[in-house]
Amino acid sequence: MESAQNRLQAVSRLPWIWAFLAAFLVWLATIIFTQGQGSAQILSAALSFATFSVIVGIGQMYVITLGPGNVDLSIPATMTFAGAVSMKIMDTQDAMVLPGLVIALGCGAAVGTFNFGLIRALRIPPIIATLSSSFLVQSAAIAYGRGIKIKPPPMLAEFTTYRIAGVPLLAICVVGLAVLMGVVLHRTVYGRSVTAIGQNQRAAELAGISVGFIRFATYLLSAVLAGLCGYLLSGFSGGASLNMGAEYLLASIAVVVIGGTSVAGGFSNLPGLWGAALFMFLLVTMLNTFGLSAGFRLILTGVIIVGVITLAGGRKQS
Repeated sequence: MESAQNRLQAVSRLPWIWAFLAAFLVWLATIIFTQGQGSAQILSAALSFATFSVIVGIGQMYVITLGPGNVDLSIPATMTFAGAVSMKIMDTQDAMVLPGLVIALGCGAAVGTFNFGLIRALRIPPIIATLSSSFLVQSAAIAYGRGIKIKPPPMLAEFTTYRIAGVPLLAICVVGLAVLMGVVLHRTVYGRSVTAIGQNQRAAELAGISVGFIRFATYLLSAVLAGLCGYLLSGFSGGASLNMGAEYLLASIAVVVIGGTSVAGGFSNLPGLWGAALFMFLLVTMLNTFGLSAGFRLILTGVIIVGVITLAGGRKQS
């Protein structure tokens, strides 16, 4: 009995458990209200849409782990830019799917390099540098795409919407990506250096860590993942559009914080990204199902998210 109680207490101290618990509770409330109708479809849709939040959330998590003041606000613009450029170059041709992917990742790499160039050369805070960059990148996307929604190749559209026994294939792939990035974070010199810089940058420098290079690599990673997300989201939603990344500005930060990553840096929690992404989608679904007014939905959403963040952030790294 005591052993079971100790295990329960150990689980409750995991910062990511609250996001998954909150996701389960709002899903349960929704299916109770609908008397079980459409429960499987709701979960399938949640997995589909959560996938994109997780992709950009991984990059944002790495950036935030670097310490206070580190955040990437160029993610929505990078998604739009990468999506528009890759879709236009592929021109709906299946043979261009892989070259289009390389182009999207290249667009992300270019934005990430530009972001860090602004931070390093101009000595301005990352939040200002990436916000300034986002205006330039979004303008480039508008000029290149000319406001036209460019359709994806049929092969890409099929891949991003394909399901295996109701489970989106893309979600399965992104679970694999999350596992890989978890290994990178905890088992490689680069990942441990990111954490060390977030915990104490001065101590990391004295330990011989190349802080400048690690920060560059991290902003590069965030932008590349944003480019990948823009490419996949374009295939999923039927094409690239100029507002396709708008909702991911706050979402990329919210999933990181709700998932249990410390905003002070030095402690990240990758499993929590999935719980947080599922929670955010299911919460909106639940409130819409209840038929609440728009204003009340916004207030209740904010209150519930603050509550989950408080629970998730209540435990510091031991």
